[in-house]
Amino acid sequence: MNSRELVRRAIEFRQPSRLPFWQHELDSAPDDVCDVWEMDRAAAGWFFDRAAPDDWGCGWRRTEAKNMGQVVEHPLADWSALERYRPPEPRNPFFFERIGPLLAEARGRYVVVTAHFNLIERLHMLRGFAAAMEDFFLEPGRVERALDMILHFRLEQFDELHRRFGDRIDGLFLTDDWGTQQGTFVSRAIFERFFAPRYARLFGAIRAHGWHVFLHSCGRINDFVPRLIELGVNVLNMQQPRAYGLIEFGRQFRGKVCFLTTVDIQSTLPRGVEQEVREEARLLVEHWSTPDGGLIVFNYGDPESLAVKPEMTRVMFDEFVKRMDYRRRQEQL
Repeated sequence: MNSRELVRRAIEFRQPSRLPFWQHELDSAPDDVCDVWEMDRAAAGWFFDRAAPDDWGCGWRRTEAKNMGQVVEHPLADWSALERYRPPEPRNPFFFERIGPLLAEARGRYVVVTAHFNLIERLHMLRGFAAAMEDFFLEPGRVERALDMILHFRLEQFDELHRRFGDRIDGLFLTDDWGTQQGTFVSRAIFERFFAPRYARLFGAIRAHGWHVFLHSCGRINDFVPRLIELGVNVLNMQQPRAYGLIEFGRQFRGKVCFLTTVDIQSTLPRGVEQEVREEARLLVEHWSTPDGGLIVFNYGDPESLAVKPEMTRVMFDEFVKRMDYRRRQEQL
């Protein structure tokens, strides 16, 4: 069973022989996923490399400390700009020209193409976060127009991606952060009105192309998880297990969706206590996976920005590797 088949089986709950791993740092752990970011490359450069506006006209700023940065210039800060605003051309060859050579390097691994900043994230980058939150009540018609524009861009871009590369791709990794440490940014009613129908179209189109839907979302989004599963998410990238309530979260959703997860990047890993890291890895395998699959081990990949000691990444993977064999785990139960 090669890595591609292993990951597919984990996502689809078809009894993979071991836990799959998404990491590229350590030789001591498997490397089962080829992730391709090139479709997010802007003509002005990578959004995390420079302060120039991205292809949507959103201006970025970074601190001296290493981090992705944030948008500080919003092209739709004044709604009057919406009439003349034009998004990037979704089928621009620029977005796709570097993908092919990277796919050739997959060598039997599962291939994911990443598409950052989708519905909620791109909306507040265009408008500004506080204004976007107010607009659900004050300017719902304009919010609908902006979201339809964003959705149309993604549907066209993904259609072009499929036209060019088809089944050489296995999944699409989308990002949309939906929560704080306490809960979601918006109510379920707001989510249902503005986002659920558009996610249904977006996820449906991805699945129609034959790809799995990965969704990354930071924050305590527990209340949205059942709906996201209904809408078509195959894999949830959860990086803060402690924020969700690790054991109770597993009890509620284990076996209903595949998790792409890591030891908590905001609490456990930065504290740097080896025993805590090992214990959390053990709990994740015990409470978030099933004998049929449902768990992929993930590496955030940027310990410096998280203030995580590099040795903690090694400790985490060492513990996951000890527990990766499904057959051995079943014999121990």
